[in-house]
Amino acid sequence: QVQVVESGGGLVQPGGSLRLSCAASGSIFSITSMGWYRQAPGKQRELVAHISSGGTTNYAESVKGRFTISRDDVKNAVYLQMNSLRPEDTAVFYCNVEGSTINSEGYRRIFSSWGQGTQVTVSS
Repeated sequence: QVQVVESGGGLVQPGGSLRLSCAASGSIFSITSMGWYRQAPGKQRELVAHISSGGTTNYAESVKGRFTISRDDVKNAVYLQMNSLRPEDTAVFYCNVEGSTINSEGYRRIFSSWGQGTQVTVSS
């Protein structure tokens, strides 16, 4: 079992900044990719930013130049720095972590775990 917990959401005015954090815990052997997704009311969940184990990043076009994703492999954590926030960024943000676990018998299994989500509201 891998647990993923996000934090850092809240209410911010347009043009403001927020930093989201996500930490994974459990019997983690390795983490490959980490990503942030968001889901606005009435819309499908969409990828916001993704970072690979090698540090390669990619972003949704709508957030390029405003959001920055980073990871800390020692802490099994990923962060999303969000600047110049807009009302259309309002959504529940979810963290996804993919990798492999190892059990007591030494067997590795692939996992893909989601956090519970954190609300980001951009409004004046």
